Amino acid sequence: MLRRLSADDPRFRTVDFRPGLNLLLAEAHPGAARTDSRNGTGKSSLVELLHFALGARAGKGSLPTRPKLRNTLFTLTMDWPGQDDPLQVSRRGAQPGIVLTDLPGVAEDGGLFAIRLTREMPLPEWTARIETDLFRLPGDHPGVSGRSLMSLLVRRVGSHAFNDPVRTYPQQSAAEAAANLAYLLGLDWRLASGYRDIAVREATRRQLRSAMNDPTWNQVVGTTADLRGKIIVAEGDVDRLRREIAAFRVVPAYEELQRRADELDQRVRSLPEQDVIDRRNLADLRRAVDEANDPDMAYVDAVYQELGITLPGRVHRTFEDVRGFHASIVRNRRRYLADETTETEARLAERERARLGEQLTETLTALREGGALDGLTALQQLLAQKQAALEALRKQHETAQFMEASQREITARRVELQEALELDLEERGEQTREATWLFSRFARRLYGQDRDAYLTIRAGTSSMEITAHVDSRDSVGINKMVIFCLDLTAAVIAHRHGRGPDFLVHDSHLFDGVDDRQVTEALALASEVADEEGLQYIATFNSDKLERARLGGFDPSSHLIEPRLDDTYDEGGLFGFWF
Repeated sequence: MLRRLSADDPRFRTVDFRPGLNLLLAEAHPGAARTDSRNGTGKSSLVELLHFALGARAGKGSLPTRPKLRNTLFTLTMDWPGQDDPLQVSRRGAQPGIVLTDLPGVAEDGGLFAIRLTREMPLPEWTARIETDLFRLPGDHPGVSGRSLMSLLVRRVGSHAFNDPVRTYPQQSAAEAAANLAYLLGLDWRLASGYRDIAVREATRRQLRSAMNDPTWNQVVGTTADLRGKIIVAEGDVDRLRREIAAFRVVPAYEELQRRADELDQRVRSLPEQDVIDRRNLADLRRAVDEANDPDMAYVDAVYQELGITLPGRVHRTFEDVRGFHASIVRNRRRYLADETTETEARLAERERARLGEQLTETLTALREGGALDGLTALQQLLAQKQAALEALRKQHETAQFMEASQREITARRVELQEALELDLEERGEQTREATWLFSRFARRLYGQDRDAYLTIRAGTSSMEITAHVDSRDSVGINKMVIFCLDLTAAVIAHRHGRGPDFLVHDSHLFDGVDDRQVTEALALASEVADEEGLQYIATFNSDKLERARLGGFDPSSHLIEPRLDDTYDEGGLFGFWF
């Protein structure tokens, strides 16, 4: 139960709460004109500050972080499970991540009369304590949070919480909203939150399907068929490199062997050129041998006759000497040509081709069977690159498989979840009857006993569907009273079964557009239920609306709490000043 909302700013007007029905009134000051507004007196600010004390995040621009308020320490005093004395919890907008609380701490003297010290608590720890102590949530509660549950019991107009009976803000998914309400009503919230997983998968699938329509999709990810082929090739490359590395032998003086192989290869490659040269020389030698015959000696006779006339007495050599000299020249030339021919033929026949080939084969075998240490390192680096590429292809394949997965898989999961939830709702007939009967009782109290009013709880295709029906023409006022009845139902059931706190808070915006008769009945009903169930119901009201309820038969005087807010410029509002 909430006890007090205060602040360390003396201008702030402390609000004291009590059990049962609490009405915080905003009045029009005596000189106010009909066009003056009581918006800004602090009715909605009260709700915001309660949320702030109860763990709401304070983003930029939120009420507690505004320049005029950010250094103000706001304190909520409330009952806490397991404690005899009320608990105080404080926060300021300048340090929104820190909560000051006097939950049991370290004793100053360590003695019998230990003094409870106020200590700093991180905001996540405080919200966790709210979940475990106020809402009795288990350690693992996916899809349900203390903050979402609190938003059902303390609705904020700033979050548009009065637009829908189940959702507390427009962007909230139907699955999440239903799961939180299901927890308060005692239904299987785990099954209800199972729709969140399906919704996430469907949203992801829709986004990825849109991406698949992009022309660059196949360049980035590709199709499963293409990727399967690439993976097979990549796996083959990796296996081949692994085998090469396993069989690799580091060869000493590898570079010397490489140079020797290159030299032998060059020599082997030059052999055909040398053969061509030698064959050409051999042909020339053979022609020269054929041409090296005994010379015709007739010209010698003519020469000698001329010499005898011209140089008498000076020709010492006889004709036979000359003939012998020429014959010796021819023999010598023949011998030389024969020797050259023999040598050339020998070179052609005895070329060291075979020996060079054997040496080259041996050298290349050594190089092929092993290599330098640098070569092994290079192979290992290449293997690492290939393995990384293969892993990337596999990830792409998984992504492509997920994207190309048939909608049948999601549909099958949805059908399975629906069947499980329908079966669970049948087994939880007592819980559904309790919720439906309470809602019907409250709605009929407002609109008459002959009015059809009930809850429909079923397993839908995208969420657990909790729908409130009141037989009437659709109007803003009736829709808001549906929210009133559903909130009151959830608060009662949660408190009865220990799944929620003992308070329910409504802003005056809930009653905007509601007929005076229904407002009167709603206040009377809230007062009665609060007394019956041990609940605390807090609502803010404008004085004219409350006056019409008084004229309708409900006396609010005993339920009014201090302070009385008004629209005077300086001191009438909740904060004691305007900003």
